Amino acid sequence: MRDLTALPDLQLALVQSELAWHDPAANRTHFEALLAPLEGVDLVVLPEMFSTGFSMDSARLAEPENGPSTVWLQEQARRLQAVVTGSLIIQAADGSYRNRLLWACPDGSLVHYDKRHLFRMAGEHKHFAAGEEQVLLELKGWRVRPLICYDLRFPVWSRDPHGTDLLLYTANWPAARRQHWNRLLPARAIENLCYVAAVNRVGEDGRGHAYSGDSQVLDFQGEALLDAEAAAGVFRIALSGAALAGYRERFPAYLDADDFDLKP
Repeated sequence: MRDLTALPDLQLALVQSELAWHDPAANRTHFEALLAPLEGVDLVVLPEMFSTGFSMDSARLAEPENGPSTVWLQEQARRLQAVVTGSLIIQAADGSYRNRLLWACPDGSLVHYDKRHLFRMAGEHKHFAAGEEQVLLELKGWRVRPLICYDLRFPVWSRDPHGTDLLLYTANWPAARRQHWNRLLPARAIENLCYVAAVNRVGEDGRGHAYSGDSQVLDFQGEALLDAEAAAGVFRIALSGAALAGYRERFPAYLDADDFDLKP
């Protein structure tokens, strides 16, 4: 395990909001107003499918790579001098539709993660292609691994073989199963000895499904450092690198973890 003693604090902004159904332009305008006052942040996190709501109408709603919502993310990242991330419906270069998280950096560069576990109870697996690779990103020396919504239920995919410091979940997780969300997130933090930040939406979507929010940040012991509950807004928190380093030194359970390989 690498030395984390000099890891600087990481400034997060979690954006919990309602989403305009199938209206990317309205959502971009809404989020731009929410982000406008932000200063001094390192990472801004938007919900899953932030431009449309959680929709299976992939053929109609998909934007091309480098489409308007991608360009908008890059503009926000450049203006804020922070990474801005969230997922949206993208038609990939191979023609497939992806629930794709974009990681937009201030210098204009982009990295993406495609949702691995597609929510079959909503038919997501019939309208989207699944991702095949985990993605590990670095920000100010922090190792950040993004995942999307239903991925949370699969501990092998969430399990950390990389020394991850922050697991990041972006979601449209319905209120009907909020208990699962609130129990699984602490488990992921505890078993991976890392911080977990999770952003959900609030309100009701175009199909009448309600969302309770519960965006939150948990420490490496599964303790809540921030809980937005059902409130809409932008929630800020600083993560301590020193606290993470100290806990891993005192309780190095990762040394006894099982080795395994993931199949593509």
